[in-house]
Amino acid sequence: MQYRELGRTGWKVSAISFGAWAIGGTWGTVDDKESLAALHRALDLGVNFFDTADVYGDGRSERLLAQLRKERKEEFHIATKAGRRLDPHIASGYNRQNITAFVERSLRNLSTDAIDLLQLHCPPTEVYYMPEVFGVLDDLVKEGKLRYYGVSVEKVEEALKAIEYQNVQTVQIIFNILRQRPADLFFEQAQQKAVGILARVPLASGLLTGKLTKFSRFADDDHRKFNRHGEAFDRGETFSGIDYERGLKAVEALRRLVPAGQTMAQLALRWILMFRAVSCAIPGAKRPSQAEENIKAADLPPLTPEAATAIKKLYDTRIRDSVHHYW
Repeated sequence: MQYRELGRTGWKVSAISFGAWAIGGTWGTVDDKESLAALHRALDLGVNFFDTADVYGDGRSERLLAQLRKERKEEFHIATKAGRRLDPHIASGYNRQNITAFVERSLRNLSTDAIDLLQLHCPPTEVYYMPEVFGVLDDLVKEGKLRYYGVSVEKVEEALKAIEYQNVQTVQIIFNILRQRPADLFFEQAQQKAVGILARVPLASGLLTGKLTKFSRFADDDHRKFNRHGEAFDRGETFSGIDYERGLKAVEALRRLVPAGQTMAQLALRWILMFRAVSCAIPGAKRPSQAEENIKAADLPPLTPEAATAIKKLYDTRIRDSVHHYW
């Protein structure tokens, strides 16, 4: 396992970490025993950073991580998110009363006195122009309820605005072979300010595993069925905002680039790790075998220059026009 600096926190986090959205909900049926086994296996293999949110299964994945912490002696970091419990999800809801209530609830779910890293959970763009919101987070750090805070964003523009606030330690942003815009400008700016970057949705909701086909079927409670056009939340969260059929065709073109003995998921994750600005990628896993496959990518050799060039060409010719200027 590789370990990389996470911004100015002083933490060194596993380059392949663990995203806990899938074990919480909106990814079809999950089994808590299997989910906990996947978490244990990730820890066995060197993962020391887990990302969750208060809305993943209404706190389900936070509670699973609290259980993991009780059952293991190793030290690891848990990042959670707050804000999406708001209904309606509007900028004015990001006030002291609500943020504090969300934090208190996550503290209970995580069975801890202080949250390692709290991230605003893809708030409306207006929130990034409300310095008082970040003042509330500063106060929660002073009160000892948060160790650090950051943001999870939908758009590059939001990421650039967020890092104007000096105490924003991390930015979580969608970055993968099918969503490459963050590398254009944002990565450089984040590095200059020593801000950690969490690459989320690294496998484009499963597209980049190479296991999905036009015949794949998704459960009614799986966002890959009900949110393809942004019906429930930003459409960029589902298949990275790419039309499913177009995404499948792009994945077929990628198959020839997968080295012998590797999987497409490993190729996709290793591609992300070629960008030194990225602190870690946070793929999800419902089962121990999925965690193992993901984590192995950290120790694979870099892609060849020829493969990297081919991936850039594929993005420019097949994908760029449908995603690049939207997020």
